[in-house]
Amino acid sequence: MAGVDNIVKEILQEAEEAAQALLKEAQEQADALSKEGAAADEKTLAAEKQKAEKSVADLKERAVSQAALRKRQAILKAKQGIIDEAIHKAYMKLSTQDTADYFSMVKTLVEKKVRSGAGEIQFNETDLKAVPAGFADELSKIAKGAGGTLVVSDKPVKIRSGFILSYGGIEENCSLDAIFAEKAETLRDLANTLLW
Repeated sequence: MAGVDNIVKEILQEAEEAAQALLKEAQEQADALSKEGAAADEKTLAAEKQKAEKSVADLKERAVSQAALRKRQAILKAKQGIIDEAIHKAYMKLSTQDTADYFSMVKTLVEKKVRSGAGEIQFNETDLKAVPAGFADELSKIAKGAGGTLVVSDKPVKIRSGFILSYGGIEENCSLDAIFAEKAETLRDLANTLLW
């Protein structure tokens, strides 16, 4: 957060310099009016000085407010970066877990997404080659419990991880990318709650 503190110091320094310049200018104007014997009386000079002092105070207030806003924005940006990194790490952990854990996760997702009717599940080429023995039977039992059937397609799909579930020509994208995109705001809110 040293960068934020430096920004705040820089803004306050600029505000102080601008304030001093305004005061100096006001003083010079006041001196010039006096020397030229202007008809301005004490009341006018005081009003001009008060006006200059108010301008200085307003300028300082705006500078402090601007510095505080920049600091909040920098903190928010840092928090969002941390949350996005945490979500990315969660994604990477799920997509790179060992085969048994990965297909256990797939099975859990299928249990939530399966429905009645004849269905087909498609994996990417890498996952299709790694499908454990007996896994297709497990998926078939899950589908049967929902009043349907489910077969593993021998045609790979172009997704990074997860699967595509098809029923009657209607596909449901259950890739990790699609799931994380769908749940992005919920994941950010959860990560925000956990981290802050």
